[in-house]
Amino acid sequence: MPPFTVLHVCMGNICRSPMAERLLALAVRERLTRRAEDPARAEELVHSHSAGTGGWHAGEEMNPPAARQVTGRGGDVEGFAARKLRSDHIDAADLVLTATADQQEYVVALRPDAAARTFVLGEFGRLLAAVDAAGLPPGDANPEAVYARGVALVAAAHDVRLGASALPTDDLDDPWGRGDQCFSRVADEIEETVHPLAGALLP
Repeated sequence: MPPFTVLHVCMGNICRSPMAERLLALAVRERLTRRAEDPARAEELVHSHSAGTGGWHAGEEMNPPAARQVTGRGGDVEGFAARKLRSDHIDAADLVLTATADQQEYVVALRPDAAARTFVLGEFGRLLAAVDAAGLPPGDANPEAVYARGVALVAAAHDVRLGASALPTDDLDDPWGRGDQCFSRVADEIEETVHPLAGALLP
C-alpha cells in the first residue's frame, strides 16, 4: 500500500543510512519541483527512513559531518533520531537498501522473505541502469502510481540481478571518525543511486 517505502540500513544509523534516507527524500522533492508539482507532497509518495543493525546510537542525532553533507546539498536533518533495525521495519518496506553486503545478509537472515527486495545500495544503482523503464507502469505524481511503479521497479531489478552477486565496489565505506572529504565521497556515491531511483519513480 502507498506510500512506496524505502528502508535504508547501515551499522549504527548515524552516518550512511541517515544520509541515504534524507538524500532520497530530497531527490524526490527535486523531481516534484521539476514536474511543477508541490514538493511538500513528497512524503505521501515516497517514505524514506532508516535504521542500524546495532543499537549503540539509538536516539542520537545524525553524526555532524553526515548532517553537513545533507544540509549542504539542500536536504534537512530535522527530527532525525537513530534507531535499531527491527523485523517490522523490514516487513513494512517495499525496498531495503543496505550500505554493505554484510548488512544485506543481516537483513535477509532476519527476514528471508525480504531477499527479493533487499539490495546493497550501490548494487541497486547498477541494476537500475539495466531495467527497461518502458515495461514499468505509467509514471504519475500520485501515491498509487508511484507505489505501483516502485514495486514493479524493485521486481525488475531483482530479475536483472538473478544469478549475480553484489560487487565489493557496491559497498559504501564507513566514514565514521573520518574527515569531511570521506563523508562527501560517500554522499556522492549515495546520490549516484538515489537520484536515478527518484527519477525512475517520477519520470
